[in-house]
Amino acid sequence: MAWFLLLLAGLFECGWAIGLKYTDGFTRPLPTTLTVISMVVSVVLLGIAVKTLPIGTAYAVWTGIGSVGTVLLGIWLLGDAATTSRLLCISLIVAGIAGLKATA
Repeated sequence: MAWFLLLLAGLFECGWAIGLKYTDGFTRPLPTTLTVISMVVSVVLLGIAVKTLPIGTAYAVWTGIGSVGTVLLGIWLLGDAATTSRLLCISLIVAGIAGLKATA
């Protein structure tokens, strides 16, 4: 269950990271509200997950999911570059997440 909550926390991290782009410097009320809600949900879920998971592993996986998801959403939604080197780096992060999950 902790791993599932950690996955959800990482997904909400993607939500608030992408949401930052849509807040326009926190001047747009609806995107700002949704972004702040995503921030709170993400951190609360992380906090629950670390009750049973090692903090170093959980934090690294949380940020990894957020990083990979945000890069992919940036490519898909915002037209960020999808270069070979960026995609290779994303795959390295995914490998690191898998390694941490396997050794926890």
